[in-house]
Amino acid sequence: MSTAVRSTRHPLSLQTRLMATVIGMVALILVAVALATSAILGGILQQNLDNKVRETTSRTVPSLVRPSLTTGHGFAYETLESAPQMGGFLLLVYSSSGTDAAYVTSEGAVQALSANQLAQLQAQLQHPEPAMTVAIDGLGAYRVYNMNIGWAFISGGLPLSDVNSTIGQILTTVGLVTFGGLLLLAVAIAVVIRRGLQPLRAVADTATRVARLPLSRGEVSISERVPAEQADERTEIGQVGAALNTLLDHVGESLEARQRNEERMRAFVADASHELRTPLASIRGYSELSLRDPSLSETTEQSLERIQAQSLRMTTLVEDLLLLARLDEGQELVYSTVDLTRLAIEAVGDARPAGPEHTWIIDVGDEPVLVAGDASRLHQVAANLLANARTHTPEGTVVTMRVARDGSDAVMSVHDNGPGVDPAIADELFERFSRADRSRARKTGGTGLGLSIARAIVEAHHGSLSVSSEPGDTTFFVRLPAKPEDPTTEKAAESDAEAPAAGVPAAAPAAPSSRR
Repeated sequence: MSTAVRSTRHPLSLQTRLMATVIGMVALILVAVALATSAILGGILQQNLDNKVRETTSRTVPSLVRPSLTTGHGFAYETLESAPQMGGFLLLVYSSSGTDAAYVTSEGAVQALSANQLAQLQAQLQHPEPAMTVAIDGLGAYRVYNMNIGWAFISGGLPLSDVNSTIGQILTTVGLVTFGGLLLLAVAIAVVIRRGLQPLRAVADTATRVARLPLSRGEVSISERVPAEQADERTEIGQVGAALNTLLDHVGESLEARQRNEERMRAFVADASHELRTPLASIRGYSELSLRDPSLSETTEQSLERIQAQSLRMTTLVEDLLLLARLDEGQELVYSTVDLTRLAIEAVGDARPAGPEHTWIIDVGDEPVLVAGDASRLHQVAANLLANARTHTPEGTVVTMRVARDGSDAVMSVHDNGPGVDPAIADELFERFSRADRSRARKTGGTGLGLSIARAIVEAHHGSLSVSSEPGDTTFFVRLPAKPEDPTTEKAAESDAEAPAAGVPAAAPAAPSSRR
């Protein structure tokens, strides 16, 4: 479960993390300052209120009306009537004659506390302190000051509403200013960070464009570079851009050197293969001529036959290498309209006599599948794939060749139910001289060039060659751009396919590739 949760978590960008960290820290500091300021100011306001309550209560004592002089309204009421106080002032008098409490309303009128309010106040004053806070229903919180004047115990108080209101206004103001300041800070940080990270984005964009280049083979030129203004070595991020540019320079030089070496190697292989054809033909010719001499001994005749067989094998290898070199140079193909359906039927027909112990099946549609390509080379691809299936599968294996259209592509596949491709060579199956038989015994008769030649031919036709393999189910797929279906040209296309084009070079003998 934890793995699934981690896989759905999206990492935050560096800009987002920086902004969240800076804004979070500043907000935390501002909130702490606001709370500390409010607490200190609240303490000061409450201290001032305590002083005010004490002074007001002390001024009330001389004018306190004794119970014997009251007119029936209560001595606290009479005291506030005879000596008016500020609005909100509360007075409680507790003596042997009774308890009375009254307060001055905001309009200046004197109002006696109800029985419930008086009982609530008395309950909170059972353990009186010099200054304390009480709460009275309907009146709110009061800060009271308690005094003992001998014949009575009095409490005078003022409401905390003004203090709470002041603190609330302060907190509201601080909150609004903090919020506005954080918004401005976020905008400023976003602009600064975006500009500061712009060189890093330029580095990432350059690296992304370079990563999309096909650097594995062929002629490659890396022209992408981080802009000079984003590669200023005086800044840390600019140093990254400058380092990337230096790296790309070195990689470009290495790729150019590799390309020059490959071109020299292709030229060497092509020239060497071309030059070896003549002496090999001479060796084969002289061996054939010598074998016609009836006076040869048995040992000499066997030696000449061996020389002839090896010269034929060497000729096949040289022809394959020459074909690969020419295909790498974009040569050797003569285009015409090719009917893949007819080509597959002919290839399976040629494969049956060579592998009578296998079961051969052709699966094609009624309509021809046409492509633009070199008929002889595409026939060589089909022959190589069929020879590959025949050579590396046991007797009784069913080999099926299919041809069909898939959208705008023509797909030719060779399937067998043999043991499958050895995983040890799966990654290098289409590489040159790749063989399942590491001992290179002559039993297989292959040179390890069959599938590499097939791939080179298919890619020269702007197609692809791939394989899907598991024990009992192996399929090679040849995918080529198909020609649009046009019934009026099918007969002409079939005629073109039957009559070889003039100047088409002879196909090199199919070399079975290694597959296990």
